[in-house]
Amino acid sequence: MLIIYGSEVSSPSNKVRFMANLAGVEYEYRSIHLAKGEARTPEFMKKHPAGKVPVIDDNGFVLFESNAILKYLARKYRPELYPSGIEEQALVDQWMDFVSAHVGQAMAKITFNRLLAPLREIEVDQRSLDEGVKFMHRFLPPVENFLEASEDSYFFGRAISIVDVNLLATLDPAEAAGVDLSPYEKLSRWRNRLKQEEFYIRCHRSYEETLQKYAGK
Repeated sequence: MLIIYGSEVSSPSNKVRFMANLAGVEYEYRSIHLAKGEARTPEFMKKHPAGKVPVIDDNGFVLFESNAILKYLARKYRPELYPSGIEEQALVDQWMDFVSAHVGQAMAKITFNRLLAPLREIEVDQRSLDEGVKFMHRFLPPVENFLEASEDSYFFGRAISIVDVNLLATLDPAEAAGVDLSPYEKLSRWRNRLKQEEFYIRCHRSYEETLQKYAGK
């Protein structure tokens, strides 16, 4: 059976859970409490040498890095989520990298400083927070414009892909972290629709609710 190691407040971890749900893969989820150092134990660092999540163990095959995991799960269980054509796959890879490297890094700075640092009683890095806010509103307009050019339901037309999963998870903390997405109308409609789908709901009803439960642990 597939095992997913992750943290409930980690967007990359939830990305993998979204993907496994979407692909219809039966899995066991094992929660790793990062603040308690559970990812830094010698045993866990054999799975991820940097002591991070997510990690999967697919019947003995261990893999880390969320985008690599999404591609692996798609190829193995739902190939249509990651097209095999050279140009089509290159476009998917392009947007996977854009979301993770730009939108994801900006959101991570905001989420850590507004949500996780206070939770862990760590000093907020105001410069990092300001950079996150600045870059978020620099890199969301290209996403909005790309969606605006499409008349279909998903990022690449009428069929969902791993880019949808990546972007949905990346933006999941938005409300809890005080990121206003309302200026991005197409993006907001796309996001609200996907949050009603079964693969999302099977993970959680909302990031805010999950954060509250995590804070109580």
